[in-house]
Amino acid sequence: MAGVTSTSMYVHIVRNETHGNTAYTDLSEQMAKILRMGANDQSVIDRLVWMRDVFGPMLKEAVEFTGPVDLRLLLSQALHMGDECHNRNGAGTLLLFQALAPGLLRSSFTTEQKKEVFDFVASSDYFSGPTWMAMAKVALDAANGVADSTIVTTMARNGVEFGIRVAGLPGQWFTGPAQKVIGPMFAGYKPEDSGLDIGDSAITETYGFGGFAMSAAPAIVALVGGTVAEAMGHTRDMGEITTAQNPNVTIPALDFQGLPTGIDVRKVLDTGILPIINTAIAHKDAGIGMIGAGITHPPAEVFTKAATALAAALA
Repeated sequence: MAGVTSTSMYVHIVRNETHGNTAYTDLSEQMAKILRMGANDQSVIDRLVWMRDVFGPMLKEAVEFTGPVDLRLLLSQALHMGDECHNRNGAGTLLLFQALAPGLLRSSFTTEQKKEVFDFVASSDYFSGPTWMAMAKVALDAANGVADSTIVTTMARNGVEFGIRVAGLPGQWFTGPAQKVIGPMFAGYKPEDSGLDIGDSAITETYGFGGFAMSAAPAIVALVGGTVAEAMGHTRDMGEITTAQNPNVTIPALDFQGLPTGIDVRKVLDTGILPIINTAIAHKDAGIGMIGAGITHPPAEVFTKAATALAAALA
């Protein structure tokens, strides 16, 4: 899949050139108080208005100048530079901004507005994060409808339930209770302040990066907890529950092993190993936002439910 991106208002639109399907995601609000993590005060609203009126339209013009951006290539490069592309995105943001900067400079906006955009991107490494999510979704959606397939194409959670979808049963959700995220908290917060696992960002692990690629980014443990040895082990463990290694996106620290790709419901049940997700921790109360980051897993029962449904469909 050769990912390409365009930008309209304040969403990224990504196209799978091989299969022709598209996906989209909101632009990064960076890492201040942000709507996607539940914050909703006036500063959040003001930022979204600016993104609508300046940031999004300028990116749209930029892509018209630069042409499509090959996101899979950038993802591979970012992993080689120390990102895992879910919660560690310094290299990916640098690469994506490098691809877009010539177009931004050629856009019709004022010098002051261009400075605002450059300062905004520079304010956080997370600019590229949502882009990888849309890239992962557009790749995985192409597998939906493959007859009899036991490969997971979606993992998502809403703070109450955790759901998966599998390729062989398109459109069906298999759900269980959302889990706690365990990891370091920001100053002033404690574990009991945490909500349950929430968000759509686990599409990164469904593709094979994020928690699956922590061996490419051992420094991520400073954010999500654990040790470097555990980070290396997580990638090896994920190889036990996936169907292949992705030869196009590799991990130097593991002798350029490809990403563990294609979570197989049967292998999860056979091994008892659950997919690992590294993710943000949102406050349990609305309006506060992100208060930490850590590690979590899907509930085991979603894989049992999916396997049972697949067996019934085959019968």
